Amino acid sequence: MTRREIREKVFKILFALPFNSPEEMEEQVEMSFATYPDDDEEGSILDALMYEDKDKEYIKKRVLDITAHVDEIDKIIDGISEGWKLNRIGKAELAILRLAIYEIKYDDDIPEKVAINEAIELTKLYCDEEARKFINALLGKLV
Repeated sequence: MTRREIREKVFKILFALPFNSPEEMEEQVEMSFATYPDDDEEGSILDALMYEDKDKEYIKKRVLDITAHVDEIDKIIDGISEGWKLNRIGKAELAILRLAIYEIKYDDDIPEKVAINEAIELTKLYCDEEARKFINALLGKLV
């Protein structure tokens, strides 16, 4: 898997964070790789097969690391999003911001510019143009 594909999977799991308790995250990560007999989408079965064990472990570790730092990350978001409370930020945008800020602040292997660019690419896939501008502006304040 490419880093971009891994990042997108992490984003999708983080998107579900507000709907699950922190204690459930490990189970949610495992379930995100599962397919079920009633899955009628051929893509979901193919997606599950494309994850090697090392990719699954990396994704799981990444999600659990981000959730362990989510309070700190949310304080950073609160500090750079003047006039915006966390509950006003869309769930997709919030997941993208959490992932990008984690990569910028806690992952020395990912250059800041790459983290920002990848956040913008996710925004193009899952959000609208206004959200892209919003996320770009917030991350620009951070670096």
